[in-house]
Amino acid sequence: MIGKSLSICCVLIASSGAASAQVELKAYAGPNGYIDVQQLTCAQLANTFQEDADYLTAWYSGWYNGLAKKHVMRPDRAKALEHELIVHCKANRGKKVIEAIDVVFKAYRAEQGIQIK
Repeated sequence: MIGKSLSICCVLIASSGAASAQVELKAYAGPNGYIDVQQLTCAQLANTFQEDADYLTAWYSGWYNGLAKKHVMRPDRAKALEHELIVHCKANRGKKVIEAIDVVFKAYRAEQGIQIK
């Protein structure tokens, strides 16, 4: 019994060291105060606070929709895609967020049968 408890304790201690502390989004800003959204990594997105991740993914959504000249939003779909993006980023921490968005959006379009013109 003591051996089992010690093993569980060691696993918990080891896994707690692997988790990184959440940081504010502004921690990723350069000396001028701006965040280079094209260089932001999945690890950085995954390590920020949820409200900062929400804010950032809303910003990316607006950016991509603006580039596509789309002027509408479906909040339910946006939330679902944000969740998929964060899940993908947690599994692919070395990717840039813009690369992860591409993967998640392409998978969503394929699943929904959406064709891009």
